[in-house]
Amino acid sequence: MIASFKTLLAACLIAVTGTAGAADAADASQQVLNLYSARHYPSDEILYEGFTKATGIKINRVDADDAGIMARLKAEGSASPADVILLVDAARFYRGEQDGVFKPVRSKVLEELIPANLRAAPDADGGIQWFGLSTRARIIVYAKDKVKVQDVDSYEKLADPVNKGKVCIRSGSHPYNLSLFGTLAEHMGEAKTEAWLKGVVANMARAPKGGDTDQIRAVAAGECEIAVSNSYYLARLMRSDKPADQAVAAKVAAVFPNQDSWGTHVNIAGGAVARHAPHPENAIKFLEYLASPEAQNYFANGNNEWPAAKGVKFDNTALQEMTGGKPFKTETIHISVVGKNMARVQQMLDRAGFR
Repeated sequence: MIASFKTLLAACLIAVTGTAGAADAADASQQVLNLYSARHYPSDEILYEGFTKATGIKINRVDADDAGIMARLKAEGSASPADVILLVDAARFYRGEQDGVFKPVRSKVLEELIPANLRAAPDADGGIQWFGLSTRARIIVYAKDKVKVQDVDSYEKLADPVNKGKVCIRSGSHPYNLSLFGTLAEHMGEAKTEAWLKGVVANMARAPKGGDTDQIRAVAAGECEIAVSNSYYLARLMRSDKPADQAVAAKVAAVFPNQDSWGTHVNIAGGAVARHAPHPENAIKFLEYLASPEAQNYFANGNNEWPAAKGVKFDNTALQEMTGGKPFKTETIHISVVGKNMARVQQMLDRAGFR
């Protein structure tokens, strides 16, 4: 059973003030995992329950967004009770690595299962600070009765004059877009990426607003004809039993961009062991559990994400329908470039007028 927020908050206060009894701390030390999570998906509850059932380790969880978790870790410092950090954007992992809030760990299981480009580079001692555990593609969704697929089969074409007045996209400063733009800067270089951003702004049907699902709905409603979205938002609409969602999904199609060049951009959700984790062995067990075939399959079926671990087979009809039942080409550059390029991308956005 997952402990309530109040329970964990009390534990945090005890750790900071030093008023906890030594006997209580010793009693709980081997059967507890303190989790700070930016994953707010109800389907994950089954994963946590499965871990507790398999190991006997109780999970205490605090939910916040990525930025809130990182700020909390810095504020708590060495008094932090956090064992594992789950985040949903590669740039946040890069920043956490730079800020020193993660603990480098060695795990043969994780190193064998998670591809090198989806985890932190090892330090001088071979320790790895974070691991991607699932991926989502940044796809292009379009009105299938109005747009030709050849006009949207690459990210570059979002800035092509043929698509003037057709594009819907959320704020350029949102982490999902910043990550995409960071990888484009790596592929195309700074000057071409800035020119591309200006072209996208020129092609917008409306000012950026809302989330990814809002962009897809806008295409279906005729407010625009092309949108950029994470793949799992479209999959949710496709799998929904609500007639309104089904109607939206029926009006749109998806393309995985740049199959003829570097491949589609993917971002990660993943995990790290906290720098001052009081239960580091339990933390590693938990990350290894999330990389197991059972958990990886649940990422796919429960939240429409692609498994990050190698060799995992899954059955999700929406994801299969989106790709035509075939694997799609993904970019292979190291995911940490999205963080490395972030400051430059934000400056480009300002110059391009992309809000």
